[in-house]
Amino acid sequence: MNAYDELLRTIDRGEAVVGVIGLGYVGLPLAAAFHDAPSAARRIVGFDSDPKKIERLSRGEMYLKHLGDSLPKRLAAGGRFDATCDLTRIAECDAVLVCVPTPLNARNEPDLSYVLRTAESIGRVLRAGQLIVLESTTYPGTTRDEFVPAIMRAADPARGLRPGEDWFAAFSPERENPGDPAHSTHTIPKLVGGLDERSTALASRLYGRAVRHVVGVRSAEVAEAAKLLENIFRAVNIALVNEMKMTLDAMGIDIWEVVRAASTKPFGFMPFYPGPGMGGHCIPVDPFYFAWRARQVGQPARFIELAGEVNVRMPRYVAERTIASLASRGISAAGARVLVLGLAYKPDIDDVRESPSFELIAMLRDAGVEVDYSDPHVAATWAGRRHDLGMKSVALSPQSLASYDAVIISTNHRGFDYEMIARHARLVVDTRDAMRDFEGMMLGRLVRA
Repeated sequence: MNAYDELLRTIDRGEAVVGVIGLGYVGLPLAAAFHDAPSAARRIVGFDSDPKKIERLSRGEMYLKHLGDSLPKRLAAGGRFDATCDLTRIAECDAVLVCVPTPLNARNEPDLSYVLRTAESIGRVLRAGQLIVLESTTYPGTTRDEFVPAIMRAADPARGLRPGEDWFAAFSPERENPGDPAHSTHTIPKLVGGLDERSTALASRLYGRAVRHVVGVRSAEVAEAAKLLENIFRAVNIALVNEMKMTLDAMGIDIWEVVRAASTKPFGFMPFYPGPGMGGHCIPVDPFYFAWRARQVGQPARFIELAGEVNVRMPRYVAERTIASLASRGISAAGARVLVLGLAYKPDIDDVRESPSFELIAMLRDAGVEVDYSDPHVAATWAGRRHDLGMKSVALSPQSLASYDAVIISTNHRGFDYEMIARHARLVVDTRDAMRDFEGMMLGRLVRA
């Protein structure tokens, strides 16, 4: 029996060993989806380079709050899941799903270092009859032109393993939305595009055992481009309202009221809302991935690049509005005390990836402002790829609020007591329309930014 038929039979019988590399916001719920579907896989092996994650999972502890404390306990039950830092165990897996970061470098260009290092680790233990799927968001052509060649360069040439014949490769973009109770890995339709028809078929059959609906597309490139389009669509429209916000501010017009008014049209309009900048792994990153690739083929994506530039500009706009508002009250930026509410990039979760609050804090500090933050979901900061703020969350109280010259609402968590903020903050810079219900209490103390 050839490698394709044997692997297809293994998948269809629910006997595949599935490896998930990267146990973060994408990989951990993906591993859980395969675990929670009893017939999806015989075993699930989770891989991560961070031994602290492995240790916490082994103790039944959760490090991603939005997934719930019961998840590690479910994974531990039944003995079908184990986690490890040992990448040589990739050889045990029939299918390997790669969920590693794809950030930008200092020049806003794609950084594929995590993907390529992972590919090399796979290549060193590659065997016949394996399916390798990249899930990390990236530009069209990455799977075929970068990921698979990196695997092959690290593989033992004496074994003569051929992609599409002896082993198989596909791209299936993650579509996680942390903190969204209406959608889960199991219910969100899964796009799958292989390097060839047989790779697409194998990946579709595998995901179909854990995900409700699988959508096969013609190629890995189509799947890669579809993922970028999904997020560029949002990035461009958010940039539109962010630019309108800055212009309407100068005209003395409330952008949120304008969006609500336009939303009464029952066709041809979809509301998007402004903010202090873009957060999360995908929306701040994907436009730059696509624009970089567009330049490589001689077709500059000027519209998409502009959207990225507008969104990147927003933290500085908020910082400048805050400093100007303080100055209008006779308070110099140097030595002013400002409290930023919300470090997570969106409400009610602990996900701080690419959060604009980090940029906002850094810019205020550069201007001499003494900055603290408060976030009920993020007790303290930690060293990241771009920032190491060394801060701890401040508890909110009437006394603490009154001790700051200004409070900036960067993330509108439901856990904040907005009435208390309205009563006791000296000045509120609202980037999320969170204070709308309390405007009457804040005459002269509310700035929209």
